[in-house]
Amino acid sequence: MDRAKQEAGYRAADCVRDGDVIGIGTGSTVLYAMERIQERIVEEGLNILGVPTSHQAAYRAVEMDIPLTTLDAHPRLNLAIDGADQVDPGLMMIKGRGGAHLREKCVADAADTFIVIVDESKCVQALSGAVPVEVLPFACMPVLRRLTDIGGKGEIRTGSGKDGPVISDNGNIIIDCTFREIPSPAKLERTLACIPGIVESGLFTRYIKKTKLIVGKKEY
Repeated sequence: MDRAKQEAGYRAADCVRDGDVIGIGTGSTVLYAMERIQERIVEEGLNILGVPTSHQAAYRAVEMDIPLTTLDAHPRLNLAIDGADQVDPGLMMIKGRGGAHLREKCVADAADTFIVIVDESKCVQALSGAVPVEVLPFACMPVLRRLTDIGGKGEIRTGSGKDGPVISDNGNIIIDCTFREIPSPAKLERTLACIPGIVESGLFTRYIKKTKLIVGKKEY
């Protein structure tokens, strides 16, 4: 599986052109893209700037000597490279099981091209399972109630290393909301966006036209 992730990451990194400003996603597959970008900086003198979608991505970029910038300085990006938890045949996806989907969506929206890198296990016929939802701590309980009203089962995400809920890089709570089925991901994304207290969901359905999917193979 790591070989498949590496292939996808390297292919995405080879799409980066000299002078590009790029979004740098979060997760294990994106790390391979960053490794290849680092190689190109050293070997080719590739000149780029990156906008990280999480503290994790920023720390890794600093370790790899990949120059960073911000969306404030560069509100339009040439491309963004990111992973996904699930991708359906229509290029709609669930992201954010790593908790970074709010910034990932900001970066995807700012990018001219959205390159999504996955291995074959992430390609599904229909989106299902838990949809991450980033929520203001002030509104956590009302949001859980509203999620139940629309047919979901919400659970506040907890993690190792600390007691209590996982806190996002933006200081918010992550709720994982499971739906029995998701017949229309686009409709569900709109519905979730209308619930007060929800900052953003992990459904990505609005960027199909600018999405380029790269699926890594186990053998190549």
